[in-house]
Amino acid sequence: MAVAGTLLGSVLTHTFQRLVAQRSELFARSEALRQERMATYSAFAAAAEDYRHGQADRWYRKQEAPDGEAFLRARDEAHRLRTVARQALYRVRLLTDDGDVVLAAKRAYQCTWDVSNAQDSADRDARDRRAKQAIEAFVSCASPLVR
Repeated sequence: MAVAGTLLGSVLTHTFQRLVAQRSELFARSEALRQERMATYSAFAAAAEDYRHGQADRWYRKQEAPDGEAFLRARDEAHRLRTVARQALYRVRLLTDDGDVVLAAKRAYQCTWDVSNAQDSADRDARDRRAKQAIEAFVSCASPLVR
């Protein structure tokens, strides 16, 4: 009887330890994913903001002198920032299954891209405002996934 009790105790202890280990592993994986999402989503928002500023600079330099050296530098910098933002967008797409988050990120990217195509100052201001709002909407949509 004592041997059976000891054996039963060992089996129960092993079972509970295995369950605790599985829960710990799931928690660790979940926390790692949350941290990766936090880094990726904030990096995308930062890249989109930098790109928005680059697009505005590009627009202003074009208004000053469309063939000028300052415009060419601003254009090249905006292209570089676009690539950084697009790379961050790809990471967002790879890291989430949430279609709303992906759509919000795509919209933020597209609205930011549109800034440099403004026809006049009022149009540029409106496009810039839409880009800011789209970036904020992305952050609002993605934030529940990192809490």
